[in-house]
Amino acid sequence: MSRVFASWSGGKDCCLACYRATASGLDIRYLANTVTGDGERSCSHGVSAAVIRRQAEALGIPIMQQRTAGDNYEAQFITMLKVFKKEGIEGGVFGDIDFNPHREWIERVCAEAGMTPHLPLWGDDQKKLMEEFIDAGFVAVVIAVKAELFGEEVLGQKIDRDFINQIVKLSKTRDITPCGEAGEYHTLVIDGPLFKKRLEITESRKVEREGIRFLDILNIELKSINRSTV
Repeated sequence: MSRVFASWSGGKDCCLACYRATASGLDIRYLANTVTGDGERSCSHGVSAAVIRRQAEALGIPIMQQRTAGDNYEAQFITMLKVFKKEGIEGGVFGDIDFNPHREWIERVCAEAGMTPHLPLWGDDQKKLMEEFIDAGFVAVVIAVKAELFGEEVLGQKIDRDFINQIVKLSKTRDITPCGEAGEYHTLVIDGPLFKKRLEITESRKVEREGIRFLDILNIELKSINRSTV
């Protein structure tokens, strides 16, 4: 069984990629999360780094949060991969779907660290990926949106079929994709089949920074999971 890390933002795409990777026999040993130079926020979605650590705890997977800054991002990412390599990690799992320049970047940094990249979602239909995520039993909420596309009322909304239908309807008049692959919206996964505990957001506020509306999570708690079986 190949030992891998998972590039981790906390959102639905990286989570579904991990789910597929695990089902295919890959052994996810670490989560890799890049954070701002001060260590306070995740680079990808702007969510608190502490929230991502709590999410990793809920999953029961160790996480490495690599501080990055400016033009040194790629070099610092490769440094993190080389640390994994010394731990016997052979490859990385990424949740990218169809943005070729980023795939090329992934292949380059993995090659530099001597690792094999795995992209379980690559090229798949985005609406079907959303449906697969929901049907698998994952629960995610919207934590960031482009202000030009969404009002603040969507923040905290659960990702379900009603949400998918809402996105499909919006896509007829706005430049938006079902998975928000161009950063139209971002999510935080709070429960699902990979989780040992679920996350409960107990305190938050809605803020706007540089054209992005955020659900700024101020407190999040871990709760026991009681999955009923039939």
